[in-house]
Amino acid sequence: MTTFTLPRVITLEEARSIFLSTAPEYLNVKGLLRKTYVLAEDGRTVGGIYFWNSREEAEAMYTASWRSFVQEKYGTEPEVTYFESPVVVDNQSQTILDDE
Repeated sequence: MTTFTLPRVITLEEARSIFLSTAPEYLNVKGLLRKTYVLAEDGRTVGGIYFWNSREEAEAMYTASWRSFVQEKYGTEPEVTYFESPVVVDNQSQTILDDE
């Protein structure tokens, strides 16, 4: 998950517009299964929830170049936090996925 605090509050519509402008950058990224953009209720905290094939592929994304891109686009430094996901409930397929 990535998060960062914007210099000013933005609306949901502004967030949607900004996120749509960067979304194509994440198409066909090796190992990236899905990215969900997020905007907190405070209107200043934004980020993304990423689902990766592996930690190594995730770390390959968060380079100095990527950090510079975020800094230029949003005017703030990103924070990257890694989580493991040992169990997933998927209601669309009605399955429970276990990481074993």
